[in-house]
Amino acid sequence: MRLLLSISLFTALAALAPAAPADPLPKGWTDLMKPDVWKKVDPKWIVTDEVKLNPEKANRLAATAKDGGTIWVNGDGRLPNLYTKQDYGDCEVHVEFVIAKGSNAGLKLHGVYEVQILDSFGTKKKVTGDSMGGIYPRADDSRGYKHIDEGIAPKVNAAKPPGEWQTLDVVWKSPRFDAKGEKTANAVVVKATLNGEVIHENQELKTPTGANWNKKETATGPLMLQADHGPFAFRNVRIKPAKKD
Repeated sequence: MRLLLSISLFTALAALAPAAPADPLPKGWTDLMKPDVWKKVDPKWIVTDEVKLNPEKANRLAATAKDGGTIWVNGDGRLPNLYTKQDYGDCEVHVEFVIAKGSNAGLKLHGVYEVQILDSFGTKKKVTGDSMGGIYPRADDSRGYKHIDEGIAPKVNAAKPPGEWQTLDVVWKSPRFDAKGEKTANAVVVKATLNGEVIHENQELKTPTGANWNKKETATGPLMLQADHGPFAFRNVRIKPAKKD
């Protein structure tokens, strides 16, 4: 039965590949709602046209597979992360997503600079880089995973309630390097908007985030969607490469 279910879901996912987006993409944008743009897509992703909170467990998402659907759902939050086959430098990224109660996901530029996706709706605590829309803190994973700073907090807490669609737009400027490979300028989140509110503007990133903070930086890298930390669904994911200035 499990084998048949996996085959069914994978067939539904594969069927999405030739389908056109629901709305024509604006000029210059690349559609990322196709399995073949990612290095590896786990067959347990559910492709559908509707997703909601699990009525019995609000910390899970519920969906039924549907051929030709436009939404990808990670119901229990335990699937491998998605990495694009193509590397990108300066770019704009658009993603619409739903998370479950208490869930945790992320959008990572170059696979190492994370804009956090977390259920921070209604929190009364101080927002940090570990809040929705924050630039994730650096971390030490040599003796367990511990933050070594607070990251960069969003300007406002623009998080919506779990189960509602949210929209994140990021304008990204990659780090610069000279002919010898030495870094001459830090990466910059030129602008990030969450649910219509500006959460970052001209924000430099001196290093990658999380446990990647001491990795060697590069001028290009893959886009990553984190899928192994919590229930997460997305639609209308697209990227627009920008000319380097």
